[in-house]
Amino acid sequence: MGIQIDERAGTRPGRVALASFIGTAIEWYDFFLFGAAATLVFNQQYFPTLSPAAGTLAAFATFGVAFVARPVGGVVFGHFGDRIGRKRMLVLSLLMMGSSTVAIGLLPTYEQVGLLAPLLLVLARLVQGFAVGGEWGGAVLMAVEHAPPARRAFYGSFPQAGVPAGLVLSSAAFLAVQQLPEEQLLSWGWRLPFLASVVLVVVGLYVRVQIVESPAFRRVRDERAIARFPLGEVVRRAPRPLLVGMATQAAANVPFYIVSVFVLSYGPSAVGVSRDVILLCLLAACVLDIATVPLAATLADRIGRRRLLVLGACYMAAVAFPFFWLFDTGHPAAVLLAMVLVVTGGHAVTYAAIAGFLSEIFDARLRYTGASIAYQVGGLVTSGPAPFLAAALLAAFGGSWAIAGYIVVACAVTLVGLRFAPAGAR
Repeated sequence: MGIQIDERAGTRPGRVALASFIGTAIEWYDFFLFGAAATLVFNQQYFPTLSPAAGTLAAFATFGVAFVARPVGGVVFGHFGDRIGRKRMLVLSLLMMGSSTVAIGLLPTYEQVGLLAPLLLVLARLVQGFAVGGEWGGAVLMAVEHAPPARRAFYGSFPQAGVPAGLVLSSAAFLAVQQLPEEQLLSWGWRLPFLASVVLVVVGLYVRVQIVESPAFRRVRDERAIARFPLGEVVRRAPRPLLVGMATQAAANVPFYIVSVFVLSYGPSAVGVSRDVILLCLLAACVLDIATVPLAATLADRIGRRRLLVLGACYMAAVAFPFFWLFDTGHPAAVLLAMVLVVTGGHAVTYAAIAGFLSEIFDARLRYTGASIAYQVGGLVTSGPAPFLAAALLAAFGGSWAIAGYIVVACAVTLVGLRFAPAGAR
């Protein structure tokens, strides 16, 4: 690509972690844009023949299809990441994500091409899911495998912090275009954040090509210990870490996707609080979360990754009902406090240590595949259905208490899973 790489700088843990953070933030910006658009625009542009409630459910279902593709991306990228290296897969995933996001910004609507429009939307979303399914494992392993053993949770938290950073970018982008008159927003304004992705991808690619391959993979390659079929070996030799890794996702993902996606429609329709207020409060909580994720990871390095995940699941269960008590008042200050409780505090303590935890329960030669499958299958089960199930629970029971109960159950799943963590997991 004509870019000179400084080998020494490209191996420094801080620089590698920063590169992982920037690339991950860009990919999750692309990923979360879809969630905001699904809530605010897609029900009208791509499902106009349905009732408002059914259109919202259809838009949330479209949002969720990416989580079906994520495990497939984790398997494919994990296979080649364990065989030919982490860095190449990171570059490829960023290119795929950027291309599909720009494509969404160019898609025709239902009014223009009929049923082809939602089909193309689903296809683009599947490509997004496939790309992000491979990205997480590579970004995390590059950060963790360049890090000193005693600070793996801290450096591994940088790509984790890229998730709220991506949400901040996408929320800010949609908050900006929402200031347009509604007619302009629905006709062309919503496309601008998707098209802007092309600039961010160029920046991300430049940053990622500067870092060098991880020392753990180079050691496996030099020892000629590369697995021929990583997926088969992971399933055969590490089923317990896989199941435990999947369970760890529930306490972080279910509340995060309810707060970042579902409440954007729940707030205006059920509580009467404006989307601008919700987006601003979410934006503020996520800005703080970018800082609290590495802080929580520092604590994880001191007390142990598993112990922090246990504490985080207990905390998130404890704030599930208070979140809705505060949010349902509709008062902006209470909404902000609710967001801070779940996003700034809860997401940090349930999510920060996952990168270090998953990395240490799989052998280096199978790590990309094992960590990716655990993370992505866990995401399929816990993240994708969360907005849809929350909307269904609200429709069935007529109150937010059922959604809070759903969060508590998700936290219990994580606690049970961690109870069976491998003996060497710290």
